[in-house]
Amino acid sequence: MMPSRYFMVLGTFLLALLLYIDRVCISVAKDAIGSDLALSDTAMGWVLSAFALGYATFQTPGGIMSDRLGPRRVLTAIVSFWSVCTALTGAAYSLVTLLIVRFLFGAGEAGAFPGIARAVYSWIPMKERGIVNGINFSGSRLGAAFALPLVAWMIAGLGWRVSFFILGGIGIVWALAWYLLFRDRPEDHPAISPAEKKRILDGRQEKEPVVKQTIAMSRLFGAKNMWLAMGQYFASNFTFFFALTWLYPHLKSTYSLDSVEAGMFAAVPLIGGAVGNWFSGVLVDRMYQKGNWALSRSVPAIVGFVLAAGGLLASLYADGVYEAVIYLTVAILGADMTLPPSWSFCVDIGKENAGAVSGTMNMAGNVGSFLTALAFPYLFAWTGSIEPFFYACVVFNLLAIFLWIAAKPEEAI
Repeated sequence: MMPSRYFMVLGTFLLALLLYIDRVCISVAKDAIGSDLALSDTAMGWVLSAFALGYATFQTPGGIMSDRLGPRRVLTAIVSFWSVCTALTGAAYSLVTLLIVRFLFGAGEAGAFPGIARAVYSWIPMKERGIVNGINFSGSRLGAAFALPLVAWMIAGLGWRVSFFILGGIGIVWALAWYLLFRDRPEDHPAISPAEKKRILDGRQEKEPVVKQTIAMSRLFGAKNMWLAMGQYFASNFTFFFALTWLYPHLKSTYSLDSVEAGMFAAVPLIGGAVGNWFSGVLVDRMYQKGNWALSRSVPAIVGFVLAAGGLLASLYADGVYEAVIYLTVAILGADMTLPPSWSFCVDIGKENAGAVSGTMNMAGNVGSFLTALAFPYLFAWTGSIEPFFYACVVFNLLAIFLWIAAKPEEAI
């Protein structure tokens, strides 16, 4: 029989899949929404950034809620809330209503990965955390890759409004299943075997449950490790969020593709991101099991940032869509190699406050996402070229390497 913790990972994988299907569909619907509501590209840039602003703002509160109330109740509530907001996107009738709904949608999604991180702390032994984080984040990339052609097909056949209504309903189903099947602690799950429970507890940083205390903000933001995690995740998200927002319309307009063709090409880098998550997750665990705790976090991330910078630079010299997509796939694979070590690092240094720590890191990352959604259209409008945006991505990726060199996962907050 499959261990209970693997069922938990299946649930979080499906959540990550859903998270990004709901998130990326706005990019595919950009032309249809812009046409119906008479919105320019820069106006749509604000719509895309409204999500990132809501998402960034509520990361730390979402993480604190999971630490205090447990990921069972918190994930059930926030998935239900953002699913309603997904459906309400289909009812938007102006730029203002779209901005409000997408901000609230981002606020709802904000607690998802911090909640997952808190569940990973309780359920997953340290030596398995790299691959578990890799699996979870690969779900987000596969969800986005799957959504690009699927949502394009749905919008062509059903219209953008009905497509959002359908996607909102799917989230409610996941929330009900999670509440019924998951428990915050393995000790409380009725289906777990004594042998698996012992394995989890022996491999956890804390063998016994600790008294829940909300971490002080001075302690959180006074930790050097926290700032290092935030800085490198800003760089990672600044690169990756381009793939979720402007890659699809960029490929469509630059290479004169139809909607489904653009969706297929834009999906390839996201699949590369999934591969990067799997590879990095395995590498994190293998290095940790060999006794290289610090290197198991820094080396996969540094390799990822080098690949991201190189792929972005090479893409500027591509001659056609196939070559451009190959280089961008290398870039996104590299950017996503930074995720398993980043989230494992947060669980390491956060321990029972893993939700708050990972949420704070993700908040900084999504400040990067917010800026990406605006920087790409505005820099292009000002300069008539995509090069300034790509050069900015390269610089951030190279700076992040030095932040990882200074990171110390053994120093808890």
